[in-house]
Amino acid sequence: MADSVMASDLVKKSFRVNKFPHIWCPGCGHGILMRAVAQAIENKGFDPDKVCIVSGIGCSSRAAGYMNFNTLHTTHGRAIAFATGIKLARPELHVIVITGDGDAAAIGGNHFIHAARRNIGITTIVFNNSIYGMTGGQYSPLTPMYDLATTSPYGNIEQTFDLPRLADAAGATYVARFTSYHVREGIKLIEKALDNKGFSMVEGISQCPTYYGRKNKKGTTVQIMQWMRDSAVDIKKAREMTSEELSGKFVIGEFKNRPALEYCHGYQKIIDRIKDEKRKR
Repeated sequence: MADSVMASDLVKKSFRVNKFPHIWCPGCGHGILMRAVAQAIENKGFDPDKVCIVSGIGCSSRAAGYMNFNTLHTTHGRAIAFATGIKLARPELHVIVITGDGDAAAIGGNHFIHAARRNIGITTIVFNNSIYGMTGGQYSPLTPMYDLATTSPYGNIEQTFDLPRLADAAGATYVARFTSYHVREGIKLIEKALDNKGFSMVEGISQCPTYYGRKNKKGTTVQIMQWMRDSAVDIKKAREMTSEELSGKFVIGEFKNRPALEYCHGYQKIIDRIKDEKRKR
């Protein structure tokens, strides 16, 4: 199904309209990213009863409550752990984690890297707004170095995680990044992530005009999205650019698509082998 489906039809089918209006701040990019996830699911033609969306705690994690699928709104940083249990119990389900920069990369960091290492069949969409938006504007592991936050009023001196590189190094078999400005490209990347049988991670860079944008004088929502447009470089082009040319830019697109043995499938092969050995005795 084309991604030109009427927005109103998608809302009626994929969202719990009785939960609207949402609680995100005006201008927040999370609604754009949530719609991209819903559109990708629609484009794949998945049975809604076979889709399970899991979230933890944070601005991004509110998405699970709005989406009309099987959903779990779990504890802080533990969304991937819950999703792992679901996938092991019901491997036929399309298990999708919607998480934030803190939820995934801070308190949930170990769950993130080990799910990638296991290559379990979970699609993790990280809504990265560069800040802890729900709890007061503290800096997160994805807040750019030297940027301001309520807990770094003179600038954040911690190095920033590069989530695609982290996911790749940990063993994820599909890795990508897009922004709320590049939403059409993002929908296609999420579709490819859903196609992957192993652990997929797609980072969606989202604007936060309330805490991050205002604190760092980034301007209006439109100006932040214009900055995304002007600062993002497709990975194919980035490969031909020098480090000097990439200074002040960030890379988007498909970083990795390398299928490998999925955890649940490998686990089932062990079970089948043991059963077969018992039958032969």
